[in-house]
Amino acid sequence: MSLSGYDTSGACKGCVSAGIPDTVTGSRDETVLEVRNFSKIYGPSCPSCLESTGPRHNTSVCPKCGSTVACAGVSLTIHRGEILGLVGESGSGKSTLVRCLYFDDEASGGEAYLAGYGDGRANILTAGAQQKRHIRNHLMGMVYQNPHLGLKMYFTCGGNIAEKLLAAGFCHVGRIREKAGELLRRTEIPPERLDDLPAKFSGGMQQRVQIAKALANDPPLLLLDEVTTGLDVSVQARVLDLIRSLQRELQSAVVVVSHDLGVIRLLAGRTAVMKNGRVVEAGLTDQILEDPQHPYTQLLVSSQL
Repeated sequence: MSLSGYDTSGACKGCVSAGIPDTVTGSRDETVLEVRNFSKIYGPSCPSCLESTGPRHNTSVCPKCGSTVACAGVSLTIHRGEILGLVGESGSGKSTLVRCLYFDDEASGGEAYLAGYGDGRANILTAGAQQKRHIRNHLMGMVYQNPHLGLKMYFTCGGNIAEKLLAAGFCHVGRIREKAGELLRRTEIPPERLDDLPAKFSGGMQQRVQIAKALANDPPLLLLDEVTTGLDVSVQARVLDLIRSLQRELQSAVVVVSHDLGVIRLLAGRTAVMKNGRVVEAGLTDQILEDPQHPYTQLLVSSQL
């Protein structure tokens, strides 16, 4: 099974035209994403920022310069076909991490290596603007908590998906419409609604259009940021079932951000728990939820029982 988005030779579609070195597919346990010592600080920052913040101090705000340490020292690895959960309370830094990985925001420090870019040995966080666009358009998909961030509400569903396909190198109008209709079918939206506006859809349907758009480039890495928050319970269940079935089919690596341990339990094989911008505990999801070791994880689990 090759990584989605790669041809039979293992070459990433579009890499040659972008002048970006590529890698080939490997074994099933191939690392898709490796993050090392990632940090994001909002504000001027000072030498005391990292020492004066974090779970031990129960704050993300530096008392000396007022900077917010959203993430610090975060390291993680995710393999092909794996779902990794990021869980924590609001402000723990989990959404900041995925937004920086998708280049919605700029990291303050650290390294991130992605299969398909620079033979998996080039730090994507220091890539140039053109290279970041290529990575975002060809190697990643993103689904936001708020569909307004991922969709243009007054573009048609087909137009939203076409935007991603055009960025990924599709040029044939007929093929784009065919691909868009296929993606809508896979995300349980009637293809005849291809020319409808997402603004007229329910929240659950808007999320499914977002998922269809995110999958348009067959990304090896999919980032999901609180995708079920604010949805009715029955709609949540359908969206989660859809994510699980598509992930099994495509064998993409998926990072799921959520404050809901039920979502994490259902989707993620491994989980990292974040508090005040740091990872306080990580391991197999069942182990973390059944036998949490860190006091904060214990509090999270007991609060949702």
